[in-house]
Amino acid sequence: MDLSNLKPPAGQKKSQRRIGRGMGTGRGKYSGRGAKGQRSISGFSLMRGFEGGQMPLHRRLPKRGFTNIFRKEYAIVNVGTLDKLAGDTFDPGKLLELGVINKLGKGLKILAHGDLTRRITVKAHVFSGAAKSKIEAAGGAAEVVA
Repeated sequence: MDLSNLKPPAGQKKSQRRIGRGMGTGRGKYSGRGAKGQRSISGFSLMRGFEGGQMPLHRRLPKRGFTNIFRKEYAIVNVGTLDKLAGDTFDPGKLLELGVINKLGKGLKILAHGDLTRRITVKAHVFSGAAKSKIEAAGGAAEVVA
């Protein structure tokens, strides 16, 4: 079997209905659109979400929540992840290079999940309180990058 022998499953391909090709086809004259009305005219397009004049669903439902346009998206790394990596000094550039984070966004944030068994120096934009205390308890340093 190769690409030249491939065929779709039986019944998947249906021939398109040919509309407006004479009265004998059963789809001539008005071409399935009816005689009068907005929908029968060429160039008609229905507005997305239109429900025939009834209040559309997206307007009937209440608005919920709030989107903070000033929200800062940080790349997040846990202390346990840093413990598994080779090396003793980590900064945003090095973590990006190692593939631990794939994009920086507004900066790097270090969180406290996991255990730290060795001394490391970490440079990041934000540290959680618990992460900073874990790094310093292991004898390391947590430096805030501006």
